Amino acid sequence: MSSDEHRALEALKEDTNTTMEDWPESYDDMSFGDVWNGDEPLAISHAGCEFTDLAREQGTFGKCECCNNRVQRVDNRTRRDRVLRRNNAFAEQMVVMTNTYLAWSLAKCKNTFGFFFERLEREELESDSDCGQWSISVIDVFYTEKVSLQILPTDATISSALVHQGIMLCSPISPTVGITTEALELYRVVHLRSPQLSIQAFVKTMCDLHGVGFHRHLSRQFSIGFDLYLQIRRCVAAMVAELLRRDSPDFCLKHACPTCTYTLTDEPKLTFSLLNAMDGNDSLKRVLRRSLDTDDCLGTSSELPTGQQLESDHYLSRTFVDQFTRDSTAADDEVIHSKNSCEGCWKNMDDAKTKKAWGIYDEMGIFVAVCRHGFSLLVADMVQSGELAKYPLAVVSKLLDVFGRNLGGRYDIGCQFKTTLDNSSLRPLARSLHHTCLVGAFHGHAHRRLCQLFSLTTYIKGLGLEDLETCEWTFSKLNSLVSALRYASVFHRQQAIDTYFKHNNNFEVYANLSDFLYSNYKQALDILNDGNATLPQLMRDLKVADETVFEHWLEEEKVYLQGLTQEPEDETLQMDYWQRLVNLTDYERNLKVVQALELKLKIKKCWTPEDTQWQKVGRLMANRKYQRALDRLEGLIVARIFELTKMNRAGTRYKLWKHITKALQTHSIAIRSALNTYNSITSSMYPPHQTLKWEDVMEYMFLADFDLLHDTPAAHSAMDLYFKMCWAREEIQCLNVEIRCLATYIRDEDNYLRRCEDQLKDVNPALAHQIALHRNTRG
Repeated sequence: MSSDEHRALEALKEDTNTTMEDWPESYDDMSFGDVWNGDEPLAISHAGCEFTDLAREQGTFGKCECCNNRVQRVDNRTRRDRVLRRNNAFAEQMVVMTNTYLAWSLAKCKNTFGFFFERLEREELESDSDCGQWSISVIDVFYTEKVSLQILPTDATISSALVHQGIMLCSPISPTVGITTEALELYRVVHLRSPQLSIQAFVKTMCDLHGVGFHRHLSRQFSIGFDLYLQIRRCVAAMVAELLRRDSPDFCLKHACPTCTYTLTDEPKLTFSLLNAMDGNDSLKRVLRRSLDTDDCLGTSSELPTGQQLESDHYLSRTFVDQFTRDSTAADDEVIHSKNSCEGCWKNMDDAKTKKAWGIYDEMGIFVAVCRHGFSLLVADMVQSGELAKYPLAVVSKLLDVFGRNLGGRYDIGCQFKTTLDNSSLRPLARSLHHTCLVGAFHGHAHRRLCQLFSLTTYIKGLGLEDLETCEWTFSKLNSLVSALRYASVFHRQQAIDTYFKHNNNFEVYANLSDFLYSNYKQALDILNDGNATLPQLMRDLKVADETVFEHWLEEEKVYLQGLTQEPEDETLQMDYWQRLVNLTDYERNLKVVQALELKLKIKKCWTPEDTQWQKVGRLMANRKYQRALDRLEGLIVARIFELTKMNRAGTRYKLWKHITKALQTHSIAIRSALNTYNSITSSMYPPHQTLKWEDVMEYMFLADFDLLHDTPAAHSAMDLYFKMCWAREEIQCLNVEIRCLATYIRDEDNYLRRCEDQLKDVNPALAHQIALHRNTRG
C-alpha cells in the first residue's frame, strides 16, 4: 500500500458521519470495519493501489499520486487524541496480531535460524513476485536497517503482516519504525531480573551499540512497541488459559501456591488452611503530573488518558478497595483505640499520620498479601493516602471470599487490626470462617508482652516455625522497581508491578519452593535434636517433672498480664501518696493533696520511711519506673535494628542512607540517655537488677539479644525452648503434607499439560507450542 492508501484507511476509520446508506449498493458485501480489525483480508498485489481505486469510487477520501490531485488534510489533533487513537487502533487489530504472533512463534521454534536479519536474508532469496512490499526501519539490539518487507495476499493488515515477521510496530496505521520481537523479549527478561533497568537506559545502551546519539523519541517508540508486545503476550496467555479451562474468575488466585492450595484426598487437616502475610510498601510512589499554575497551589492533573486498562487476578481495583472506606473511618473511634495497649509503638496505627499524603503523589505505594512460601496473592494501590485500614480490610475480604475457612493473616499491627476487623462490616464473615489475626515474629518484639502472648507467632498453635515475615523479603527485591516507576503512567506502573509479581512467582518462588521446604525440614530436625539434649537438664534444674507445666505457666502469665492492663486503683493511689510524701519540699501544695489521699485511702497515721507500707510501695514505685525505662530502651533499640537493616540493604539510595545515618545518630543519643536512666533505676530495685554497658547495647544486632534486656530467668528459657520444640514437631507435620502436595502437583500438572499439548498438535499447533512453553515453566 502507498501512503495515500493508508491515509485513506485512516480517514475511513475516523469518519463518524458516514452511514451505511451512503455506500453504493455494489458495496453491500464489503465491510470496512472487518478490514480494519482483520476479519476480512484485502488482497494486495505487488503494484498496489487496489484500496485507492476502491476509495476513489467512493469519492470522498482523496486520490493517488498519479492523479496529481492530492488533498491536503489538516491535522488538528492534540497529543491526547493521538495517544487514544493509537491505542484504540491497536486494540481493534489485537486479535489478528495475536494470531500472527502465534504463527511467528511456532515458525521460529521450528526454524534453525534465530535472528531477524538472518531470516530476512533467507526470505529475500525465496521472495515471490506476487507479494507486496512495505518499507520500514527495523531496530534490533545490534543493528538498525531500513528494509522492504513482504506483504502476502493472505495478510489481513499491514500490522499483522509485520508482526508475522517478528516486528512490533510503533504506529498502528502507517508504521515507519518497528522493533524486533527478540529485542523486546531481551529487555523484558533483563528488566524482570534487574527491575531497576528502565526503558531509557536500555535504549541508550542500544544507541551506544549502534554508534548513534540518543533522542527522547526513541524511548517513546520503544515503549509503544513494548506495550504492544506485552499486550499480545497477555492475549496469548488468555487463549492458553481458556484452552486449559483455567479462565474462571480468580482461578490464578485460587491456585497461586501449589503447597497451599493443592489439596489431596484424605490429607490431614491443618490448623490453618492458608497462612498469609500482608503489609504496605511506601517506596513505589508515583508522581501525579499537574499543570503549572501561577499561585502556590498544586495544579490540576495533566495526565494523558491512554485508554489502557490492566486486567489481572492479583490487582484489586480502586473501586473495590474504596468499599471499605467507611469501615476504615470507623477505626478512628476512641473506644477502639483505647482497647489497644500497643498504640503509639507503630506509625501505621496513627490514622492522623496515615491519612496525610504529599500532594505531588497519586499512588503512595502498594499494599500486598503473600502466602507463607512467598507467592504473591493480592496487590492494591495506596491512593493519595498512607496505610489506611481499608487496604487490609479489602485484602481480607477478598481472601475470605476466595479461600474460605481457617485463614491466618499476619500484619505488623495485627492486634490493632483485629479490633478494627471486629468493628467492621466483615466481622460476621470473619468470625464464621474463623479468621485469625497474627503478628510476625520479628515485628512482634516491638509489641507489648500481653499482645505477644495472644498474637505473636511464637505462641500460636498451628503455625509451626513460620515467622510470617515474608513481606520483608518480597519488598527487598521489589524496591528495585522504584526508579523506573516514579514518573510512569497509572497503566505502566500497574503493568510493571503485575508483570514483576507473575515472573517472581514462576521463576523465583516456584523454582525455589523445594529448597524452601527442605530448609524448613532440616531446621525443625536440628531444633528437636538440640532440644532433646538440653530441655531435660533444664527441667531437672527447675525441678519440673512434667512438660505440661510450661503450658500452665504461659496461661498464668496471660491471666496475670491481663490483670495489669491497668494499674489497680489502690496501688495507683498508694504510689501517688508515696510520691507526694517524698515531694513534701513544696509543703503547702503537696500537703493538701496528701491529706486528700489519706482520706481516700483511709490512712490514719502518715507514713514514714521506717514503716513497712512505705517500703513496700517504694519498691512498687521503683518497679514501675524500671518497667517504663526498660520499655523505652527496648523500643529505641528495635528502631535501631530496623534502621541498620535498611541502611545495609543492597539498593539503598545515597540520600536515604544519609537520612538513616542521621536518624541513627539521633537514636544513639536517645539510647544513651535511656540507658543512663535504666542503670540508675536498676540500683534501686530489690534485689538489684543487672546493669547494661553502652558497648553491649550497641552490639545488639538481633532480636535474640533482647534476652539480656528482659533479664530472662531460667524458667523463661526452658519455657521458650519447650514451645520451640512443639512448633518444630508441628512444622514437620505441616511439611509432610506440603511436600506431598508439591510432588503430586508437579506430576499432575505435567501430565495434564502434555495431554492438552498432544490434543492440539494437529488441530492448532501454534497454541500447542504455547502450552509447551507454559509446561517448561510450571510443568
